[in-house]
Amino acid sequence: MSRPGRCGCGRGEGADAVRDRGEGGAREGGRAEHQAPWATAWELLLPAAAAPARQRGRALQSALRDAVRSGRLVARTRLPSSRELAADLGVSRGLVTEAYEQLTAEGYLRSDRGSGTWVGDAARSGVRTTRDLAPRTPGLRVDFRPGTPDLSLFPRTAWAAAHKSVLARLPHHALGYPDPRGLPELRTALAALLTRRRGVVADPECLVVCSGVTQATAVLGSLLHDRGERAIGVEDPGSPSHGPVFTSVGLRMAALRLDGEGLAMEPLYRSGVRAVMATPAHQFPSGIAYSARRRIELLDWARSVDGLIIEDDYDGDFRYDRAPVGALQGLDPERVAYSGSVSKSLAPGLRLGWLVVPERLVDAVVERKRTMDLGNPALDQALLADFIGQGGYDRQLRRCQRAYRERRDALVGALEAGFPGTEVSGIAAGLHIIARLPARHGPEELFAERATRAGVGVRLLSDHRMPSAGAVDRANPTEGPAGNDSTVRPDPSGSAPATPPGVPGAVMGPTGPPPSTGGPGAPGGPGVSLVLGYAHLTPSEIARGVGLLAGRAPG
Repeated sequence: MSRPGRCGCGRGEGADAVRDRGEGGAREGGRAEHQAPWATAWELLLPAAAAPARQRGRALQSALRDAVRSGRLVARTRLPSSRELAADLGVSRGLVTEAYEQLTAEGYLRSDRGSGTWVGDAARSGVRTTRDLAPRTPGLRVDFRPGTPDLSLFPRTAWAAAHKSVLARLPHHALGYPDPRGLPELRTALAALLTRRRGVVADPECLVVCSGVTQATAVLGSLLHDRGERAIGVEDPGSPSHGPVFTSVGLRMAALRLDGEGLAMEPLYRSGVRAVMATPAHQFPSGIAYSARRRIELLDWARSVDGLIIEDDYDGDFRYDRAPVGALQGLDPERVAYSGSVSKSLAPGLRLGWLVVPERLVDAVVERKRTMDLGNPALDQALLADFIGQGGYDRQLRRCQRAYRERRDALVGALEAGFPGTEVSGIAAGLHIIARLPARHGPEELFAERATRAGVGVRLLSDHRMPSAGAVDRANPTEGPAGNDSTVRPDPSGSAPATPPGVPGAVMGPTGPPPSTGGPGAPGGPGVSLVLGYAHLTPSEIARGVGLLAGRAPG
């Protein structure tokens, strides 16, 4: 093999000779081509030349292509002849010729008759980087922000055993394009599970496997838009993640306040919407469970406007004082679309969820799902079906409930010690609580700044206030809002607004407004209202985090 200094030039020529010859050639031909030294590229191609014989040709093409893409070989750089490069790399001339021809066909190189091979102008160099856009915040010592389970509780051993078992017996045809609704065995297993644990009326033919609640929401939202809806009601306070999903499918949000029993009926009727997304089993983030009366009133509203309720049962399996509240869908399967996932029970990274839709919407939902992704991964579906069928899912829920109950108690105890006088709510279920710190710890903005400086992640309840597009003009739904903000903000006294004639159920519940909608510690009040997640933290981490917050708080 020749020395690097000889590569890319005639025998006996050095790098200076190459440069001089290139400059002269450029002047003679009236072109501004570059004649860079070939030593760098020679080094880049050496690993490819050392590849196994059967892989050497592809390796050489790939190395040369990457050198052009990355800018290490700039545009209008002249390459050595195939004979010279083959001799210097110690490979056959045919491999080099084939590489030149392939990359010329792809546009990376150009070949002019009588003037050799050059790097083309079509390729644009760029920095080869791989970014991680997962929602993480580095640098926090303790993170109380809600929404994440304890991923260390994922049943790795049982999951691996199920994976091995399923893969061994899965027929070949099952690895083809799946039913867009999901594998029949998973839909059957989920239907039985949801009927038994959540009281859902779950016909496997009306159940669609999705990539989590977000995809289920997007499917239903796009379907509603196609059918003429331009706005959807959302709970206020609620989940900020709903906004981008509904916006992406062309729906505006009408923010609807809560009272002590759930979604307040008067602003719902006044909003003009015919679809609403709700969390009746465990409202997020306030933590209240809709009363029996409010559940019935909500269904009456849906029937009266020919509407649809999208039920997000995001953590319905986690209740610590008694059996979980059953799903709203069980009362009227034709007016409620029920959605859920394994994001809290197993892991959000699995991207597996479900949607149980009214029978009249099944065909349209399935077709929309088909156009989105042709169905979820078959192997993952078969694995979850086996895990449920073998009892692994129930065991996982029991394991998580024990751990999360202990962590909830640790958080409540730490708050009592670190912030005397704090009121907590929403502790009966779920993976987070609402903590209303006394006014002396406010205002909220300053408290949040102190938490950041202490390296503690917190979420203010005010961060969950929902923007609103206003009431819907049913006569002209394609235009903007017909009126002002449809959100009815409570007055400080917590009194209910006047009830319009003919609006059923528009009265304040006997327990008054929940802490999230009025009074001290509410959004905008003098105290500090926090939404604190605890499931992903150990008791010692919880104690440490509250201690850091208390150490930074005045008084």
